[in-house]
Amino acid sequence: MEILHAATAGTLESSDVQITVLPSGELDVTIESDVIHQYGNHIRQLIMDALQRMGVQRGEIRVIDKGALDCTLEARLETVLHRAADKLVPEKWGK
Repeated sequence: MEILHAATAGTLESSDVQITVLPSGELDVTIESDVIHQYGNHIRQLIMDALQRMGVQRGEIRVIDKGALDCTLEARLETVLHRAADKLVPEKWGK
């Protein structure tokens, strides 16, 4: 999946995550989280696995985590990637 333009999904409310993606020539993932020391590696791996599963090879991914559960992180990431790729109907929703 190619990131065509900037997009954002999620909020900065407690137990949520805000993810912004932008086009870029390389893959760059930035994570901010209050629990980065406890769960940073897990959050990064979850994001990288989802990006690989969705075929994203390039883009700037900015994650601001406010204690979101894994399912919320994945849902926000899928949503923002589909928005950024102008895909209204996901091909493999939830897979």
